[in-house]
Order: sequence, then C-alpha cells, then structure tokens
Amino acid sequence: PVAASAPAPAQRSTLSQGGRPMRTQPPGVAASGQPEQLKGVRRNMARVMADAHSKVVPTTLCDDADLHAWIGKQDITARLIRAIVAACKAVPALNAWFDGDKLVRTMHPQVDIGIAVDTDDGLFVPALRNADMLDAAGVRGAIQRLRAQVEDRSIPASELSGYTICLSNFGMFAGRYATPVVVPPTVAIVGAGKLSHDVVAVMGGIEVHRRMPISLTFDHRACTGGEAARFLKALLDDLGAPQ
Repeated sequence: PVAASAPAPAQRSTLSQGGRPMRTQPPGVAASGQPEQLKGVRRNMARVMADAHSKVVPTTLCDDADLHAWIGKQDITARLIRAIVAACKAVPALNAWFDGDKLVRTMHPQVDIGIAVDTDDGLFVPALRNADMLDAAGVRGAIQRLRAQVEDRSIPASELSGYTICLSNFGMFAGRYATPVVVPPTVAIVGAGKLSHDVVAVMGGIEVHRRMPISLTFDHRACTGGEAARFLKALLDDLGAPQ
C-alpha cells in the first residue's frame, strides 16, 4: 500500500477569530530606526544597572511624608537630605556597604549621599560628602556645585563613587512611587516622588495636606524589613517636622 503523505502544516492566520489583524512576529524583528551603539555614560549606566539587577535582592517600602506642619517656604532637597541623615543615625544598618561574595557588612560613621542627576548623556551620581555635617545652606551650595560640575563634565571621577546611601529625587519631573535600583555596595536608596495635595482624615473631619511620596528600596540580604521600616519612619518623622 502507498503510504499516506503527511498533511501540510497549517498556515497561521494573520487574523484573529474576530477578524482583526494579529501580530505574527515579535516586535523588533525588523528595525525601522537607526541602531545606536551605547557609549560613555549610557554604556556604563547599562553595565552598572545590569550588575545591580543580578546581585541585589531588592525590596521596596512606600509611604507618604506629611508636610502640613511646615512653616513658610523651605528647601525641599535640603529637608530630604536632613531627613536621610536623621534616619541613618536612627538605623545605621541602611547607611552601609555589603559584600555579597564574602557576606561582610560595613556600616559607616559618616553619611555620604549619592545624588542621582539625570542628563541627556545618561545618569550621574555625584556624592554629597559628609551630609551629616552640613546645614541647609551648606547642602544647597554643595548640590549646586555638584550639578554644575556634572553639567560641564568637570566633575572628577572620585566624586562619582564612594557614597554610603543614595537619593533619587525623581518627583521633580513626575511620578509618585518607584522601585529605585540599589547599586552595590550600597544597601539602600530613597526615592522622593512628586508633591501633591491630598485629602487626609483628621479628628473630626478632613483636611487637605501637602504630602511627599517616599519609596525606600533596600537590599534584603544586608538588612531586615524591620530595620528598613524603622528607617522609613525616622525619615518621615523628620520630614514632617515644622522646620
């Protein structure tokens, strides 16, 4: 007997059962734009973020700082820096470095805060040294100097490393909450979201308060959830102070 020929493979329809066109291949098979090789700062950013993703065990806590008690106009960035310093003093475990290979944790007596600065060329993170020793005017002056050095690319490489904890003030652009990336060897990063006016329940009724969303991402290998929660509470308490 003659063997039956195998049936021809069914062709996949380009239409769904509803008669609508379907994507028949994944995106990116044929590029319509000009491929661009990453260079310089963006290339380094890609490598650092990939390394962080492969090594860190991140967990994020979110809450809102209530700024209703603030008196007069205040420097928001300086208040954030002061609050991070206060939280680092209350819970030193997050102002630390962690060596995941040797399982060694190093807690720091000083607070050097990495300030994430976005540019067209990519992300820079200059270090605000000894933030625990600066007043509001000192913080403002130091940050302006670092930003100016980043903008004209005169910042030395030594100022782009060695920070003990990081701040991403992304809310100056948009966004309320985030999952910021912890870059080893640091174990924590604070993300400050966009300020908003929220309806808040108070004794006897409701009020409208100005609030700042805060996201705290920490490396769960190096610190506990309780430590992170206490750190966040200390930060929120300081931000909520009148002055």
